[in-house]
Amino acid sequence: MGRTLRFFILITLFFSIISGCGPKSEEIEITVAAASDLSLAFTEVGEIFEQETGIKITFSFGSTGQLADQIEHGAPFDVFAAANISFVDNLREKGLVNPETQMTYAFGRIGLTTLLDSPLNIETLEDLAKPEVIKIAIANPDHAPYGLAAKQALETLGLWEQIEEKLVYGKNISETLTFIETGNVEAGIVALSLYNKEKVNFHLIDEDLHAPLEQSIAVINRTNQEQAALDFINFILGPIGKPIMESYGFIVPTQ
Repeated sequence: MGRTLRFFILITLFFSIISGCGPKSEEIEITVAAASDLSLAFTEVGEIFEQETGIKITFSFGSTGQLADQIEHGAPFDVFAAANISFVDNLREKGLVNPETQMTYAFGRIGLTTLLDSPLNIETLEDLAKPEVIKIAIANPDHAPYGLAAKQALETLGLWEQIEEKLVYGKNISETLTFIETGNVEAGIVALSLYNKEKVNFHLIDEDLHAPLEQSIAVINRTNQEQAALDFINFILGPIGKPIMESYGFIVPTQ
């Protein structure tokens, strides 16, 4: 019995060592293509999502239009969170996202922004026409929904042609804010979700001046992690994610 017991122990240890040296179970990971206005909110939500689920999440932030183009060309994303529903609708029509997973996750807002120590009194869009305002930053309206909303607001007030020569285009809303924070422009129009009261002044723009910034999200069809991707979407709209999104100024619809 002694020999048998020692033999059993040795065999057990052997297989324990072998299993310990072998490959570990595969970690679940998803990559989310997300509009730049989400960079602060999603980073916070993502950290808690990882803690709660054990699913690793990587974000690729950029302008919605450019991200949509990358998805069309095969970029390996699992989830697409756009700043405008039309881009997700377009991908859905091309069979690139799962239509059953598409939903509106937030409505965004824009505002007029200047540096805290700006010597200029810029509180309304009409103030942008003042001669002392030399440069104004907005996101490129050709592919950034927040830039398009800024253009629409200026057009509604009849200001677009007056200030068009002053405009400096950011490739996305985050770069637009950087132009303001670095003093390269006197003013700009950025997302409420990126507003930092310790760095800039912010005056909310009437939402009736532009089309609603209805933000849509969906799981990309080519994903190998459909359930994990859907778990993240549900987390955004759930009891943990929803209050965080709202703390950054998003209006989150009730599903």
